Amino acid sequence: MFRLHNFLIAETATGNISRQEAVSMIPPLVLDVKPHHKVLDMCAAPGSKTAQLIEMLHANEDDVIPSGLVVANDADNKRCYMLVHQTKRLQSPCFVIINHDATVLPNIEVSHDGDKKLPLKFDRILCDVPCSGDGTLRKNFDVWAKFNTANGNNLHGIQYRIAKRGVELLEAGGQMVYSTCSLNPVEDEAVIARLIKWGKGSLELGDASENVKGLLYRKGISHWIPMNREMQEFKNFEEVPEKDANLIRPHLFPPTPEEAESLHLDRCIRVLPHLQDTGGFFVALIKKVKPLPWEKDPSDPWAAVQGPPTQQPPNKKRKRVWGFKEDPFVYFRDDEPIWPEIRDYYGFDVLNAKDLFSRTTEDKKKNIYLSSSGIRNILTSNESGIKIINTGVKILIRTDNRGTECSYRLSQEGAHVTALLMKKRKVKIQKEDLVKLLMIDEGEPPAEIEGLSVETKEELKTLTTGSVMLEYHHKDPSFTIYLASWKGNASLRAYVSRQERIHYLTMVGADVSKFVTNKFLAKVPEAEEQVNDNADQIEEDLIPKIEPPESSGSNCEVKSEE
Repeated sequence: MFRLHNFLIAETATGNISRQEAVSMIPPLVLDVKPHHKVLDMCAAPGSKTAQLIEMLHANEDDVIPSGLVVANDADNKRCYMLVHQTKRLQSPCFVIINHDATVLPNIEVSHDGDKKLPLKFDRILCDVPCSGDGTLRKNFDVWAKFNTANGNNLHGIQYRIAKRGVELLEAGGQMVYSTCSLNPVEDEAVIARLIKWGKGSLELGDASENVKGLLYRKGISHWIPMNREMQEFKNFEEVPEKDANLIRPHLFPPTPEEAESLHLDRCIRVLPHLQDTGGFFVALIKKVKPLPWEKDPSDPWAAVQGPPTQQPPNKKRKRVWGFKEDPFVYFRDDEPIWPEIRDYYGFDVLNAKDLFSRTTEDKKKNIYLSSSGIRNILTSNESGIKIINTGVKILIRTDNRGTECSYRLSQEGAHVTALLMKKRKVKIQKEDLVKLLMIDEGEPPAEIEGLSVETKEELKTLTTGSVMLEYHHKDPSFTIYLASWKGNASLRAYVSRQERIHYLTMVGADVSKFVTNKFLAKVPEAEEQVNDNADQIEEDLIPKIEPPESSGSNCEVKSEE
């Protein structure tokens, strides 16, 4: 059991395993993301579905940096950093996290033809909205105590506003998935019906089951009965008492039979817990077949993404933005002084220096990060309008070692990207060399070059002291290991974390017992000692203490020791 426990820890830390409930994986599958798509996740934290979207973006392994991108948004600043932790393991240069209220998510501008800025439209949008969570009642026991029929009535408004903002940001011809972990039709079909009617022919429902063949589900419903907190049923809005009229509004009621026929709510899917031993989930696929009626002609390059024309609201005092103040994202200039040294040293001939950035305005940059050109466009075009939390992959780290020709060494975090972009200082190693290097833990002396294979020694002899990228090619061409390492005068060390060492050693079938500790066995002596102490106490409590009886007139005498 402890081996499985350690395996899960190591694989999760390196981003190779992400554990989530099976039904939670359905919405990204229905969305059908391709590597060239611009994707928006409107309510992304904690990030399990976002991780799926990133993996789909990188489905084509031949593309080092896909042309598409993923923008992950969440309204909660603290949850955004949870999202950073979850997605950082995937190390994608095509991903950015922003922090905004999804109901009023601002337009994200991108530059075209130089300085001309246009609002960004997305090809795919995931709208996994906040909900009552009554579909999680099998694992979340709090739902039983907190459940009441009015929960959905309270949430319907924010769910609709998030979904409406989503289709406003959606490109004509694009798709949006709306999902909840609730089975309440007020949170599900009622939102979809209201949204499609609001779109006035621009939106229609697609078949949500098309990309999840074999899934057991029930079709969406077209009839339901709204209730108040006291579970009083209302067949129409006229029956709603005045005290409930502020929560139970006309749009919470089911469509008429004529409307239901045109809405096609049966194309939604409802995953019921008992069908295949899962949680409950609702998923709908919304297609934007043409621009919304009030959107300008898409041929107009200055067409803004706005809702129906309304009266201009009065100016309000600007709300204070809470949360941590992020360091700036400073991209390289055309004449960046440190770039020629880095480019020539590592052979980054195909890497665009404009896609590199640091988190400081100082000349001495500690870390250098890489993003895709699409992400760079977003960051440089929205420096003041969008709150950026995190983006980029760390590829270079400043080193003060005077024995090297370059001031920056390679970072293991971006090794899978930089290894495919660099033409120099790459060394192919044998399996025995790989195992020897990875078996050296932190704090232990590095491997001696003389102890490596003949082929590896010959390649290393041609390189000066400094950072190198080691490559191990398995007989399976799809399996390659890259190690950001440091070559000394007579030694070689791989800059790899312990968990990543365990992962790579496990993949090549090496013994990892050196790094494995049985945390359960370590607690056994303490537990045995505690059990013994408890046993002694129990024994002491059970055995009565024998005290000498008081003297009496009986024939029994008690002799006391003098």
